[in-house]
Amino acid sequence: MFDTMTFTKIAGGLCGALLVLLLGKWAAEELYHVGGHGDHAAAYVIEVEEEDSGAAEVEEVSLDDLLASADIGKGAKVFKKCSACHKLEAGANGTGPYLYGVVNREIGAADGFGYSDVLASIGGEWTAENLDGFLAKPKDWAPGTTMGFAGLKKPTDRANLIAYLDSLDE
Repeated sequence: MFDTMTFTKIAGGLCGALLVLLLGKWAAEELYHVGGHGDHAAAYVIEVEEEDSGAAEVEEVSLDDLLASADIGKGAKVFKKCSACHKLEAGANGTGPYLYGVVNREIGAADGFGYSDVLASIGGEWTAENLDGFLAKPKDWAPGTTMGFAGLKKPTDRANLIAYLDSLDE
């Protein structure tokens, strides 16, 4: 069936086809990339006037307004991001301290949890404002904290989570 000559012809045909493909690719690159790579000036520039009056301003909503309209059910869903490290049962510390009764609790006061020096030295209480700032970006609110969470970008998510945590100890 297959002798050496047939195999040689098939192998030669495949190598020849590969060579033609590579040479075609090289030729196409030379044709379409004339002048090399680099910064090129635009051939036609469209002038556009900037309008300051048409710019939409972002309206900031106060934390009190967000908390007043917070949805505890949505806060429970947001808590799923926290549940990998935090528990909701009093005294049940995980990688992070337990969060039962965290709203208006002293910062760094969860029994049996070893806080980082930064959080242990801050003092004060976990007010809604402090929680909002911490949840937005923990590394900015408490530089040097060991909490690895990047933060919650949406203010509504933070307000929903704070309302959910506050509802647990009522």
